[in-house]
This record gives sequence, C-alpha cells and structure tokens, in this order.
Amino acid sequence: MPPPASALRAFAPAKINLWLHVTGRRTDGYHELDSLVAFADIGDRLTGAPAEALSLTVSGPFAGALETGGDNLVLCAARALAARCGVPAGAALHLEKNLPVAAGIGGGSADAAAALRLCARLWQADIGEDELARLALDLGADVPVCLAGRTVRMTGIGETLMPLAPPPPPAPAVLVNPGAAVPTGAVFGALAGRFSPPAGLRDGDLAARAGPNRNDLERPAIGLVPEIANVLTALRTASGVRLARMSGSGATCFGLFGSEAEADAAARTIAAAHPAWWIAACRIGGRIGGRIGGPG
Repeated sequence: MPPPASALRAFAPAKINLWLHVTGRRTDGYHELDSLVAFADIGDRLTGAPAEALSLTVSGPFAGALETGGDNLVLCAARALAARCGVPAGAALHLEKNLPVAAGIGGGSADAAAALRLCARLWQADIGEDELARLALDLGADVPVCLAGRTVRMTGIGETLMPLAPPPPPAPAVLVNPGAAVPTGAVFGALAGRFSPPAGLRDGDLAARAGPNRNDLERPAIGLVPEIANVLTALRTASGVRLARMSGSGATCFGLFGSEAEADAAARTIAAAHPAWWIAACRIGGRIGGRIGGPG
C-alpha cells in the first residue's frame, strides 16, 4: 500500500568509518574515538504519516532481524523528541530495512537520526539544530554523526564533528558483510585497553586521507568473527581497489575503487564467489543524510 499523501519520507544512509582510532576510555565506560566518517548512497528508508498514536512497521530484506518493540531506536527517537518538545507522540512510521543489523555501518543510529528529522518536520517541532544534536547524543554515540549526514572527522565519544574543508569528492565503493552480527561491546572488550594516538589528517580524496590510518577494532573483531578476514582478503585482492578496511566494529568491510566500473566488477566477482554474503556497490562521501520529502 502506498503511503498517504500527507506522509513524509527520510533516507537513513549507511555510515562508513574510513578510519577508527580508539584513543582512550572515560571513567563512565565510554571510549574516546578519532574517526573519519562518510556516508554511502545506499541505506534504509523511513516513512511517517500523522496518526493519533505512535507505531512502527518494518519491511525489507533485513526486517526479520530487527526488533520493533519499545526499545527500537526509531521509536525511542520519536518519543524522546516528543517529550523534549512537549508535543503528542503520534505518527505511523514505516521502516524499509535494507542494511544488515549489527553490521558496523550505523543502521540503527541512522534510522534514529532519520526519525528525529522526520518527526520534527511532521510535528512542526520547535527545536534547533544544536538541541537536536544533543538529543541525538542521548540516543547513542553514533546518532549525532548520522544526523549530520556528511563527511566529518568525529572525535570524543561521537559528539564532536569537524567537517572537512574542502570536502573530498565521493568515491566508488563496495560494501561486503559476511552475514554475521558483531556485538559492539564484545569487540571493544577484546581491545583490552590498547589505545592509539589521534590519526594524522592528510589532503586528497577519501582513500588518500584514510589510507595511512587504521581501524583499531579490526583485529579484535576478526578474533570474534574470523570470516571478516576472508571479506578483507576478497576486497584487497579485487582489481582496482585503492583501500579496503572494516567499518566500525564490523562485520561490514568496504573497498574504495578508482572507478564505478571497477567497483561494479569487484562486486560481481565477490558475489559470484560468495553468494551468501551481502554485497553492495555504491558511492561513499558527499552530503547524503538529512533528506526529508514527500512520498514520491
């Protein structure tokens, strides 16, 4: 059934950590990070229409892996916004879940950020960007950067965002997930206090900026899910790849390529060899998030 004419829609793009240095741990247990974050042009899609009560339905290839109860981040975001702005939490929300769950590409955080923007528009909520960002941080460390939806250097626990000037151009890419959910807490636990200094920031495109750095969570994640190493091998041996690395706490890995033709060819080759893996050719970078529109 198509959404009603009064519905709004929001795009929730995949978040990619092009590097991720864990620089320390605070007394409250949160880890300090230094990460270059960009967004892909693929992701989940959220639709919302006026309603007397708050509800959420889910469809899409990964709908079955998602809880739709009260702890769902989309519902948490909507309720938090309503409480902050003093408006009734009424909306019929529908999420098209296209991204793998617990995959290191910020699917839940991007969905929460999309819900904040969509419901703020739907309810005509009186809230500024700074207050919306503070509300996002209350929902999770990755939600503020997903709310921004552009290439930034992210530090602190995720609350400090520094846009790159000038922003690097989007890059052809391939995302690969072996079909394994990786618990973020377990990956950070396996890091065992091995911290890194902040990363160096170079000029150039995304591959040039990210290449000299690393993802500190890659090794502990492989220890928990060894198949991540096979994904990285498939990407690093693909023709035309410029950089391959794990994103976030895994298990999704990305490869940056010199051209869209090379990315498309790599995606086809890897899919033929590993039909059970989730594989998507896309573009990473540019201004992706924050799109709110009608149901068209």
